[in-house]
Amino acid sequence: MSLAIDSSRFGQVEIDPNTVIKFPDGLIGLGGTRYALLVPDADSPFLWLHSLDDPSFALPVTNPHRFFADFAVELTDEDAERCKLDDATPVDIYVTVCAAPALEEFTANCKAPILLREGRGFQVINQAPGCELRAPLFAELAQAPDAAPSA
Repeated sequence: MSLAIDSSRFGQVEIDPNTVIKFPDGLIGLGGTRYALLVPDADSPFLWLHSLDDPSFALPVTNPHRFFADFAVELTDEDAERCKLDDATPVDIYVTVCAAPALEEFTANCKAPILLREGRGFQVINQAPGCELRAPLFAELAQAPDAAPSA
């Protein structure tokens, strides 16, 4: 049996209850503890972390490795214990995206990634050096402002 939500962004959405992600500590500065990853466009690098507690809230996210070759997450011992993670634990990593009118203005929050494992999610403060709060996703476009992206 699927779970139906009436999303203000995507309309009626059916969600497999087995794909619900529970955030026991919530997300930094946001309400709700139950979310689902929605993939409206399989060709897009962006997904939506959609709240199941507030159908009007969806947050764009992406896999940081698609944009940052050297991206790494370093956790404090407390965060590793809280998330029940170790070096052998497989985990999916996402960063929140701040969209803008122009692609070269899109940024990702690499300082507070979201770690997903076995239906549980945790947002952590990344201790890796060089992690930016607003890392440009399309830096190559910002460096060449006269070059228009090809369609």
